[in-house]
Amino acid sequence: MYSFNRLEMIRAARGEIEADLLIANVSLVNTLSGSIHPADVAVKDGMVLGFGAYQAARVIDCRGAYLCPGFIEAHIHIESTLLAPHVFAGTVAFMGTSAVVCDPHEITNVLGAQGIEYFIEATRDLPVAVYFMLPSCVPATHLESAGAKLDAGNMQDLLARYPDRFLGLGEVMNFPGVIYGDAGVLNKLDMAGNMIIDGHAPGLSGKDLNAYILAGAGSDHECVKYEEAREKLENGMHVMIRQGTSQHNLVELLPLVNDRNWPCFSMVSDDRHPEDLAEHGHLDDNLRRAVSFGLDPVRAVQMVSINPARYFGLRRRGAIAPGFFADMVLVDDLKGFHIRQVFLKGKRVEEHSFAGRCQAPGNSMHFHELSDNSFAVPVSGEKVRAIEVIPGQIITRTALLRPAIKKGRAEADPENGLVKLAVVERHNATGNVGLGFVKGLGFDRGAVASTVAHDSHNLIIAGTNDKDMLKAAFEARKMGGGLLAVQDGKVLAALALPIAGLMSDQHLAGVVDSMHDLSRACRLMGFVHDNPFMILSFLALPVIPELKLTDKGLVDVNRFEAVDLWVK
Repeated sequence: MYSFNRLEMIRAARGEIEADLLIANVSLVNTLSGSIHPADVAVKDGMVLGFGAYQAARVIDCRGAYLCPGFIEAHIHIESTLLAPHVFAGTVAFMGTSAVVCDPHEITNVLGAQGIEYFIEATRDLPVAVYFMLPSCVPATHLESAGAKLDAGNMQDLLARYPDRFLGLGEVMNFPGVIYGDAGVLNKLDMAGNMIIDGHAPGLSGKDLNAYILAGAGSDHECVKYEEAREKLENGMHVMIRQGTSQHNLVELLPLVNDRNWPCFSMVSDDRHPEDLAEHGHLDDNLRRAVSFGLDPVRAVQMVSINPARYFGLRRRGAIAPGFFADMVLVDDLKGFHIRQVFLKGKRVEEHSFAGRCQAPGNSMHFHELSDNSFAVPVSGEKVRAIEVIPGQIITRTALLRPAIKKGRAEADPENGLVKLAVVERHNATGNVGLGFVKGLGFDRGAVASTVAHDSHNLIIAGTNDKDMLKAAFEARKMGGGLLAVQDGKVLAALALPIAGLMSDQHLAGVVDSMHDLSRACRLMGFVHDNPFMILSFLALPVIPELKLTDKGLVDVNRFEAVDLWVK
């Protein structure tokens, strides 16, 4: 809650008391009027007093530069950046982001409510405001082992203890559970009551879409086609146009935005990987791209400021006007959006501290002891169901292939593009190890491993031989989770992710350097894909067609059921 001396601020707004700051001679991007006009903007105690010739303790002459309200990220999984929450906030602040609505879905699948509480404490009182949506799908499915369960009762407890930090229920990915009346899903929707409920319903249409929206889902960030977004817009959804690292939907969906419906859209990231963040930026990158694709610059700014503020009910955010927080971004132009200065609560971003305020959770790597035989696949037929990677996509195909056979065991056949895949349950030491094969991952020696494996984030390992796979598993446990490449029993490169096996304790530059080291190592191992770890992270996601591997075994996603590795 923001409190202020109302009488003093009234007097300051009338010019009877000196302002703290006057940002003079700007071209104001007014997200309320939809116009650009010259202005002098006065600030006191972190709030905009108004426009005019005020006396101020400090005056900055901006010589006609454009002043935009701070950018608001309406949907992101901070874990995708591999950065600790406070490090992420400190990074994007310099890119103009002043508020973030995040869904801590990933860490919750590992640590449950403890993970959410860590996020809350790590972002408490930061200069960038971080709000949360309650993750709705923990665990995501019954076909894998997550580290925790978050039900309606757990959510009510979190809401009671942190009433000011939650805006609503996070993306309801289990849309079949909604439209078919699953009791557990409906309990969560009932718990949310009149709070915001974010949707996640790729391809949903017709009467099923009607039922999903009627049940409470108010937004969708999964639209990839114009007609899909148009139908959801016409049915009352707030359309979040996604432009992140994995998914790029701006080109397809921006033509839907016009002068009659623009308040119904926001631009979001969903995921933003560290190299992308370092090279291109955050919402400032989305603004540049949107304008380059023909969107009016003021409309673009509105879609990362006042629109998400109104959708989520964020008072005093999204505009520069009397009574709004003095979160402002000074840019040289409205095409390249080159940032000259960022102000958060009326202070330059450099004057703020983004230091960590709490201790990160302990080591989350708890898998059952592995042995030389843990990844052995006894022969039980002629062909296996192998996951076939489709370049540039997270969906996969099913390929029926003959693996190499040695001493009664099925082995990788890297010469023909077939390597072994294992998913090791790493939360509760159940001993579950799912085994399979993957074609098209594109390497011919060594092994790679990752604890970033959507949605349950078990340890996933792809390898050409069992010894390197076993070495990768033990090294991943030793460093508390992370990404690594192993060849001939040696670690070629690694990025430790000691925070839940999902996030680093380094700053962005260190994370990016480690990712570059991993990329070089992967090239030496024969990889042809630009980002093999991103591909690897989705091979265990049993809600994206067609064939995936979890710690419980192979999953035919189209039938949403477990299938045998061997074709009988």
